[in-house]
Amino acid sequence: MRYRRFGQTEMRLPVFSLGTMRYLQSEENAVATIFEAMAVGINHLETAKGYGQSEEFIGAAMRAGLHRQRDRLYLTTKIPPTADYQTMADLIRRSLSRLNVDYIDNFDIHGINTWEHLAMVKNPGGCMKAVQEAVADGRIRHVGFSTHGSLEVILAAIDLDMFASVNLHYYYFNQRNEPAVQRAHEKDMGVFIISPSDKGGMLYNPPPLLQELCRPLTPLYFNDRFLLSDPRVHTLSLGAANPAEVMTHQAAWDNDGPLTPLEQEVRQRLDAQYRVLAGDRCTQCFQCLPCPEGIHIPEALRLRNLAVAFDMVEFGRYRYNMFEKAGHWFPGTRPHQCTECGECLPKCPEHLNIPALLFDTHRRLAGPEGKRLWE
Repeated sequence: MRYRRFGQTEMRLPVFSLGTMRYLQSEENAVATIFEAMAVGINHLETAKGYGQSEEFIGAAMRAGLHRQRDRLYLTTKIPPTADYQTMADLIRRSLSRLNVDYIDNFDIHGINTWEHLAMVKNPGGCMKAVQEAVADGRIRHVGFSTHGSLEVILAAIDLDMFASVNLHYYYFNQRNEPAVQRAHEKDMGVFIISPSDKGGMLYNPPPLLQELCRPLTPLYFNDRFLLSDPRVHTLSLGAANPAEVMTHQAAWDNDGPLTPLEQEVRQRLDAQYRVLAGDRCTQCFQCLPCPEGIHIPEALRLRNLAVAFDMVEFGRYRYNMFEKAGHWFPGTRPHQCTECGECLPKCPEHLNIPALLFDTHRRLAGPEGKRLWE
């Protein structure tokens, strides 16, 4: 296991952290998964108030003996921004109680996804007052934020200079947030990558075409290496659902150097595959927004890019069918709501027929609705 300095926090975190959203089947399974992670050197646990019973399960692991390793264990928990001081103060107290600890190593404001959330954390008498009090009395060691928001919101949150770290989406198949990774690096912030295997493309179950393009590597390993070859990135979430899944990234966690010639060749092969889209490729410039109907045009067409170029249809359906179901965590109305108003057309530097591509995306990817992992 390799370790990296998590920015200005000075914590030495493993390059894979145990994300605890998926181990929710039972307390016994959760405790066993935590101890397996610790045994292989994954001593950073990442949870949240909203992850079902995850905090309680970590508390159970503490009672089962994890407390004896507290000096080498790092805990991150996350609580959404609140409109007032007292609500956040109460939520911090309850999280500490559920976790069965006296302090949290890294506390994140969970989901600064909108400008309204940003206003909440900027309010000097609001939720951050409670967080700062917990820092002052030692119940919180470091403060960061997580986000599923737009690049503009992420950059604005980073530029508040209130946070020591950021949890965000950034993968080979979604590089939109690279400027935020760079801005965080410039400010010496820790960078935690959310769900690289799942949100990064369901890479644990890749289609045959994607497997072939990545040979002799696997898509899962390539994406891990794409991220860990970047020194601006510090730790990736490993969302093991049980003890056996902890080892799925071992090959990558023992290898965090620059991309090898073979890995560079695979990247070039993947880059070149986009050519099959010909003149229909959305290059993710985001200039088409906002859409009068609230359609997240770039995200819809990104999913179409992946479905057409890499046959990542299952992943596309999984994400597509979250539109209108996850609020600010995954915003946008379904693309078939397009009224063909044409407002987006002159904004597109690629001169795409955006309405036609949106309807094609719906035809390819609309299907049974999925659920979020903790539902």
